[in-house]
Amino acid sequence: MTVPDARPVTALKAPRDGLVPVIDRIQPLLAWCEAAATAPVEAVAVDAERASSYRYSNRAYLIQLRTEAAGTALIDPLAFTMPGTLRDLLAEREWVLHAADQDLPSLAELGLRPAALFDTELAARLLGMDRVGLGAVVEETLGLHLAKEHSAADWSRRPLPEGWLTYAALDVEVLVEVRDLLAERLAEAGKDEWARQEFEHERTRELSAPRSASWRGLHGLGGLRTARQLAAAREMWSRRDALASEQDLSPHRILRDKDLVAAAKEAPRGREAFERALPSRTPKKDQWWQVARTGIDLPPAHLPERTERSYPPPHKLWSKKHPEVWDRYQAVRSAIGDRAEDLELPTENLLQPALLRHWVWEHATSPGEALIVEELLALGARPWQAEQTAPVLARALEEYVPPAAD
Repeated sequence: MTVPDARPVTALKAPRDGLVPVIDRIQPLLAWCEAAATAPVEAVAVDAERASSYRYSNRAYLIQLRTEAAGTALIDPLAFTMPGTLRDLLAEREWVLHAADQDLPSLAELGLRPAALFDTELAARLLGMDRVGLGAVVEETLGLHLAKEHSAADWSRRPLPEGWLTYAALDVEVLVEVRDLLAERLAEAGKDEWARQEFEHERTRELSAPRSASWRGLHGLGGLRTARQLAAAREMWSRRDALASEQDLSPHRILRDKDLVAAAKEAPRGREAFERALPSRTPKKDQWWQVARTGIDLPPAHLPERTERSYPPPHKLWSKKHPEVWDRYQAVRSAIGDRAEDLELPTENLLQPALLRHWVWEHATSPGEALIVEELLALGARPWQAEQTAPVLARALEEYVPPAAD
């Protein structure tokens, strides 16, 4: 893409209208809604702060809203139930968010859903911008520098420090201005329809769980080699998840992944080896041992398999177990990468890697461009993605020549 002329960067240190107080009562929030309602078609900048590094839940601990008519609102969602007036107002508006997939689930928990969506991070990706974090996008578009030092803070803390609130208010201060500039660039690049489809997909797709729903998501699990080690890890993960949920703590604050896996690895060797593998200050080691023992004492038929059965098989195994698919995948992936480079956008935004692997697994030869479009749509691709990639996939398989057998 064409890089705009460099501009001087100015630090945006405080909201232009000053820092507003946190809304922790219904009446001030209703007053904000009344002011926002005076401009019924105006988009609303939206952000939410969570505490996922500290808490188990994905709930929002602060909500930031801004319209030009009403100004900024910093809402404490712990203080009251979101009133219907706010839900109805927001349900009629376009929301402007950055990385909407992070905030939409926690806002939906509060009954807040948009009528339309503009995601400034997704827009930046489609435009091929080198950096797509909020601070980088604001700097590139408006020449303003946003400090991001509180992004990983514990937003469940009360009261919230003034510096944190300033940071939170600035996250929505210029979002609509950024939206306007990115929308112009998308139209100039002929990508505005692509963006519309992406935003609508993000708005309507099924919201994912905030935490891994499986013990197989443990970091370092690949270091466990036996079924009994895996069984110990599975039981420990389940117990940790239950404790984290009960106490509303991030699971790693109960027991870190690396410590859980290290202990599970030693569990078949006995209690002493198991407890030595845990950090010295781990509370209730005896209870963790009983949990792990539940796994290692299971009969063989109930032990977990080394790898989870999935379709298609994990692509990391293809080079050894399915070399013909792996070689074909490399050729097709390279062609998709070239097309993404031509379109000046990340390969993963042109076509999701998992979707591409699924399609390649099922096709040794091209079924024809028209059928490829139908298949990609059935797998979850957006129409613009299928339109751009179907000819590439058809040509890649038509030109693909399998390596000669040894």
